[in-house]
Amino acid sequence: MEFKAKQIAELIQGRVEGDENAIVNTFAKIEEGVPGAISFLSNPKYTHYIYETKSSVVLINEDVELEKPVSATLIRVKNAYECVAKLLQLYDSMKPKKTGIDPQASVSPKATVGKDVFIGAFAVIGDGAVIGDGSQIYPHTVIGDGVTIGENCLLYPNITVYQGCKLGNNVTIHAGSVIGADGFGFAPNTEGYDKIPQIGIVIIEDNVEIGANTCVDRSTMGQTVIHKGVKLDNLIQVAHNCEIGENTVMSAQVGMAGSTKIGSWCMVGGQAGFSGHIHVADKTFIGAQCGVIKNTKGNGESLIGSPAMDPKMFFKAKAIYAKLPDMYRQIAQLQREIDELKKSAGEK
Repeated sequence: MEFKAKQIAELIQGRVEGDENAIVNTFAKIEEGVPGAISFLSNPKYTHYIYETKSSVVLINEDVELEKPVSATLIRVKNAYECVAKLLQLYDSMKPKKTGIDPQASVSPKATVGKDVFIGAFAVIGDGAVIGDGSQIYPHTVIGDGVTIGENCLLYPNITVYQGCKLGNNVTIHAGSVIGADGFGFAPNTEGYDKIPQIGIVIIEDNVEIGANTCVDRSTMGQTVIHKGVKLDNLIQVAHNCEIGENTVMSAQVGMAGSTKIGSWCMVGGQAGFSGHIHVADKTFIGAQCGVIKNTKGNGESLIGSPAMDPKMFFKAKAIYAKLPDMYRQIAQLQREIDELKKSAGEK
């Protein structure tokens, strides 16, 4: 597919500087530009690349002032990063979608399959499952009995969705993820542990994306809920009866203990951990490797460290921590001096 600079500018409401008929047919990072590519500049650290990039077209913010001429055609926009995301989405949407049921797939006669659905080889669709129009189920994915999958969902290879779970529309789940495995529920007894049956389900609402090898456990009773617009990275653990609010995003290796409730529009850094039965307020920022062990205060709060604390307090404590070896030596020296004074006083 080829587009002219002026066509792209019309799509993203930008202004062309240079050759409006410049042709692009691929994307490239600005530092790896090639003729025929479109790149973008949003981070000031990369500004120097615009003078040497081989890309034919570069998206750039309206307020960027350049020190010298550039060879690439520029398209000035309000937010270059947002615009390149829109173009990538448009490019992806233009790819032809697979349809049809592979003869090597196993689809229960009791399942309901909508229009324009793709089911790949060795995928399994259980009794009573419902697959919405336009959804794509890639090879080796297992859809359990009674599972509901909405319209235009995309489930990559080797995913397992356990019985009874429900997915909304436009849900994307990447390879290796498990939706609806048993929550970690065991009751100790004199001989070991009794398993607590997990009889609830997982509900994933519209426009959720879940990364590779992420696990969302079914609830003990009731529902584990991922609300609409949530984006989860790879290798995340969402335990039983957890709830993640609308449009919250989480980076890789986040771990949530049972019955944790995360608010809407939260941002969670990689390897953060949450104790069970706590509530995190809307719009809370949780830093990487943060350990959240109690309810958060309110909207807009930022937390870092483990246990989680206010960033100002964390950095004050960190500064003191770096000085602890010197402080220890000073205290040890003071203690020796005190001991000597006591000894001298006792001898008199």
